[in-house]
Amino acid sequence: MRDWEALGKELQRGGKGEAFKKLADSKDAQALGGMLDAQAVRRAAESGDREAIKKLLGGVLATGEGQRLARELQRLMKG
Repeated sequence: MRDWEALGKELQRGGKGEAFKKLADSKDAQALGGMLDAQAVRRAAESGDREAIKKLLGGVLATGEGQRLARELQRLMKG
């Protein structure tokens, strides 16, 4: 949990916190959240199973919502 908190603080210091929050609350992000199996994501993350994570992300990025969200994340990270 501390890693997520540190990330949040870093985003706030960089002035991007609100933009990321807005993106996370977007319709695309909400739709993707509904598509993901939370248990599968948790298991893959906790075990460090790269193949499972790759498969989960691949499924998300194959959707229009995922592609739009990825482009917006790239834009925010560059700016």
